[in-house]
Amino acid sequence: MKRYAILGTFIFALSAVAAPQVWAQTAGDQLKAYRDALADGNPAELYEMEGEELWKKPMGPKNATLQKCNLGLGDGVVKGASAQLPRYFKDTNRVQDLESRLMTCMETLQGIPQAETIDAPWGKGQKKVMDAIVAYVVTQSKGMAVNVPASLPEEKKMLALGEKLFYQQGGPMDFSCASCHSVDNQRIRMQDLPNLTKPVGAQAGWGSWPAYRVSNGQFWTMQHRLNDCYRQQRMPFPIYGSDATIALSLYMANQANGGEIITPGIKR
Repeated sequence: MKRYAILGTFIFALSAVAAPQVWAQTAGDQLKAYRDALADGNPAELYEMEGEELWKKPMGPKNATLQKCNLGLGDGVVKGASAQLPRYFKDTNRVQDLESRLMTCMETLQGIPQAETIDAPWGKGQKKVMDAIVAYVVTQSKGMAVNVPASLPEEKKMLALGEKLFYQQGGPMDFSCASCHSVDNQRIRMQDLPNLTKPVGAQAGWGSWPAYRVSNGQFWTMQHRLNDCYRQQRMPFPIYGSDATIALSLYMANQANGGEIITPGIKR
């Protein structure tokens, strides 16, 4: 009798350990199925259509379009442009991501000061315009491979900064980006946290942002995503389009080299 009681206790303890793992796997499968069902009619398509109109619409003090904006592949070329960003631009002598580069184009071509975008609330004013244009541009690289080798001296310097910032701990809880994104099979609530230190995780993470967030009905750019990551770390918010955010983006993109771009993604 004693032997059976011990065996029963062992089986119960084993099931108690295994149950959360099984539940997590089932929840993950259900969440993936939910995303797949939504992806066929991703609301980000509405942002994309608006962004294409805004790309071609004369705006700002100069009443000009963005059709001569050079995103790295020549004036007005958007096909494949976001796949190779961030990168160094000689005219600004900066490594720039998509949003900081678009701000440069808005200022030089349309006469819209960068401060109008930087200071605007998320999802309003110039940031709302930026959201739509970003959705349009990133969609033009969908299905392509990430190509951010960071081979130039300026890019290598920024890459080193991005890696340093990724592991830098701070705030009241001593968190870093690595706290959530340097371990395999980690999850917060029902959201998978890709391991950005490995190519597979980085490709899944970088390749699916910007994305439409179902939980709040908003399209989030990478700058918005990074801002919220700092918020969750209880850290001061980074300046929109700052070198810190660009460096982190470059680090993620470089880690994700060769991965498929599936943006705009769709998230919880």
